[in-house]
Amino acid sequence: MKCLLYLAPVMLLCQLTTAQVSNKKEHKMENKEVLRKLYDEALNKRNTALLPELISEAYDGPDFKEVVAGLTNAFPDAYWQVKDIISEGNKVVVFQQFQGTHRGTFQHIPATGRSVATDGVVSYELKDGKIIHSETLTNRLGFLQDLGVLPQNVNGSPDNVVFIDKFIVPPAGAKEFFDRVKINRDLIKTLPGFIRDAAYSHTDDNGKLVCVTVAVWADEIAFRQAKEVVQASYKKEGFDMPGMLKRLNITIDRGVYKEILP
Repeated sequence: MKCLLYLAPVMLLCQLTTAQVSNKKEHKMENKEVLRKLYDEALNKRNTALLPELISEAYDGPDFKEVVAGLTNAFPDAYWQVKDIISEGNKVVVFQQFQGTHRGTFQHIPATGRSVATDGVVSYELKDGKIIHSETLTNRLGFLQDLGVLPQNVNGSPDNVVFIDKFIVPPAGAKEFFDRVKINRDLIKTLPGFIRDAAYSHTDDNGKLVCVTVAVWADEIAFRQAKEVVQASYKKEGFDMPGMLKRLNITIDRGVYKEILP
């Protein structure tokens, strides 16, 4: 009888452990199936009516349906190939390849008629069987090269245009200034002919912020077109750049340069 009394808790513990492992496996499979359904049905078959059951209302990224529509409008034959899916707890990582033919404007880039095939990795976080967060890493350089927006060799060219700004910013205006720098940098990265950019800062002896921004463009045409797009964006937004600089007492030194190549 004593042996039975000792064995009973052990057997119960084994059953609980087995059930926990089983539940974990089911949880993994459920999350994987959510992502399979997202890619196979919602994306590749364009059944976006399924998105509300796959994407949580608490999703913290841009409107998922609008992002998909932006891609499928520009690439009508868009197809997402799922190469592998790895699931652990509430996280699922998808290794994918995006394929399509550029038939419509995408992020200010007019249709080129070119085909693209770019690899990417997307990390998803799920809660109660729905996606609440995602982070995407793609080969944007290769993507733009496939479209012909950037040359295959972007290490340096005599045609490259380097646009450099140096700002002197009083401490009181630093936050507003950095917010605007981020908006501008996010915009120019979507424009045709953009190669790369960088930003540097330090505080001078008077406590003022010294910030240098650098943007490299493929050629003069790309540079001029970028300036036009930025100015149009300011107008649409109702933003007055000279007015902000004057109001925050920011001084600027601006120049256009050519790279010194080996």
